[in-house]
Amino acid sequence: MTATRKFKNTPIDQGEDEVIVYLVDTSKWPGTGDPTDVSVVIKDRDGTDQSATNLSGNAAVDGNEIATPAVSGLVRGGSPYRLEVQWVKQSNTLEGWGPINATE
Repeated sequence: MTATRKFKNTPIDQGEDEVIVYLVDTSKWPGTGDPTDVSVVIKDRDGTDQSATNLSGNAAVDGNEIATPAVSGLVRGGSPYRLEVQWVKQSNTLEGWGPINATE
């Protein structure tokens, strides 16, 4: 089973000079146990992977919560970006995503 959902309370505004680690609570998603095999990418409006430019560090898991790599260097006018977080929970591959608007 694979499921994908848009994060609540999105789009998110992030300033061009801000560096933010986003937290994803997986406790209400299907499956039990902590998330594994976490993958995070960020794409521009054309769907081009911008992870090498706009993500730094690694994703981390603490119980049901996933901390993304730091998101930075977003270019205003290039938004909306699309942050995608994928993980496995009890043999289910799950993905949440959310748009991020680059602002001043």
